[in-house]
Amino acid sequence: MRYARDHVTVTVPATSGNLGPGFDALGMALGVTDEVEVWALGSPSVEISVTGHGEGAVPLDESHLMVRAIRAAADRVGAPQTGLRIAARNSIAHGRGLGSSAAAVVAGIAAVRGLIDEPEALPNEAMLQIATEFEGHPDNAAPAIWGGATAAWMDDSGAHAVPLSLADGLETAVLVPTSVLPTKEARAVLPETVPHHDAAFNVGRAALLVAALSHAPEHLLAATEDRLHQGYRAPVMKSAAAMIARLRGEGLAAVVSGAGPSVLVMGRDLAAAGLATGAPDWAQGVGDDSWTVFHTVGPVPGVAVA
Repeated sequence: MRYARDHVTVTVPATSGNLGPGFDALGMALGVTDEVEVWALGSPSVEISVTGHGEGAVPLDESHLMVRAIRAAADRVGAPQTGLRIAARNSIAHGRGLGSSAAAVVAGIAAVRGLIDEPEALPNEAMLQIATEFEGHPDNAAPAIWGGATAAWMDDSGAHAVPLSLADGLETAVLVPTSVLPTKEARAVLPETVPHHDAAFNVGRAALLVAALSHAPEHLLAATEDRLHQGYRAPVMKSAAAMIARLRGEGLAAVVSGAGPSVLVMGRDLAAAGLATGAPDWAQGVGDDSWTVFHTVGPVPGVAVA
């Protein structure tokens, strides 16, 4: 495998995993994106610049997650390792349950697909396999790759995903707080086992959610009920719990976005419900936090390479 280009620009969306009851399985692309330029260099050097989220916090060497993903994807297709120059312009907040790590990994893999002379060697399915090796679960990587909403699962052969149909006019609004919660901490509070009746409850709600997303959005409020993770995580994300309680009390289908503490709302006419993009006055102070809203109408495309 050889390189046909020495420069690509990659755009990758934020994602929300779980969508309430679909723990580690359902995910959706959100209308917030990172843009990354990648150059393959003739020298062995690695040069990284980061602006926006992660600036001054992420490593600027071979340990950077995107560099590691580029290396893994190049090895997978038998492309030579090269020096790299990466310019990342990040709009996806870190540590907020918006799939920032999945976005970095998918962007790195997609960059390799754009650089090599046989991009078909890295189809979406292969990209998901590589990304899941980094992430451990595919619910964020899948919508980052395919866009829209996806259902993902794992078996003995690895990770798999299928896109889901979305009802016309379906909207999302993600409310991002100033507070941060590392995914590792959010997962640490989950129990090893759950009662059988709670598992059965979530199976029913997850099945209903697929139907609600595709053609019956009037059932989104009931379909986003969860008993597997949100209640257990509430003590470590009190601001998210307060925001979800307020929004669901108003009849809006609000859930924790991924591992939190951002909050995702799915439905229609969300701007009219006070969820237009911006920093609405009503949201400030809910859960003793400050909130910014990103509102999107319609499905969000997956990763793109130019």
